[in-house]
Amino acid sequence: MKKVRFSRSWLAIPYALFLAVFVIVPLFFVLYYAFRDDVTGKLTFGNFKAFFTSSVNWKVAGRSLLIAALSTAMCLLIAYPVAYIIARSKLKNKSAILLIFIVPMWVNFVLRINALKELLSWMKLINKSASWDIFNTVLGMVYDFLPFMILPIYTTILKIDKSYPEAARDLGANNAEVFLRVTLPLSKPGILSGISMVFLPSMTNYVVSNWMTNNKVTIIGGFIDFAFLNDSWGRGSVTAIVLLALMFLFTWLTGGFKEDGGAAKGKALW
Repeated sequence: MKKVRFSRSWLAIPYALFLAVFVIVPLFFVLYYAFRDDVTGKLTFGNFKAFFTSSVNWKVAGRSLLIAALSTAMCLLIAYPVAYIIARSKLKNKSAILLIFIVPMWVNFVLRINALKELLSWMKLINKSASWDIFNTVLGMVYDFLPFMILPIYTTILKIDKSYPEAARDLGANNAEVFLRVTLPLSKPGILSGISMVFLPSMTNYVVSNWMTNNKVTIIGGFIDFAFLNDSWGRGSVTAIVLLALMFLFTWLTGGFKEDGGAAKGKALW
């Protein structure tokens, strides 16, 4: 009788089952309801037609993209200098400084957003105008996702070989040229990783938009939640599929599907 030998590939079975039950099967149901009429139960393309012909949907999608873009830009403008200063500092306990930005993530998400809302209410910045509602939403997104931008940039800058900037200076480059032509291109993988970790969640984190504006700003994540809560499974499923397609497109454009992540992402920008 032939003995069954243990293979390390067997360790992947639990993960494969987990993905099948909690990823593939739910996606199948989302696809099914996207092509199903909520009233008659028949298969139809009506849900897709209704989504792309509705001005409300385009308005919500545009607002979501605007908030995500502003949140990502603000996070990048704040995170890069912070990550650069910490990574290039001569301090021995750099991790301790980095913890200042990580520790707030240990606090419950709802408590943090509620605390920020109370602070803005005390400053009388809540319920002022539509522009302030967008500002408050972006502020909440930045407050929530800033660590996700700092960490990958910090890690990438920390791994840059110090001989590269030194070689650039030996060749006559000043500090600005060293940064723009050496440090910035080499830190591109961390920038792209941070952008992916901030931009995509910012489009769907409707808890922040609802809490920071008292439900006055609706983004695409809140739109999906509203559709399912009101038994409009077709509309909610179509919106989820469109959002999933946008995520795949964004990941592909930033080189997220390439095996050589660092080199591929570096080439994608320059």
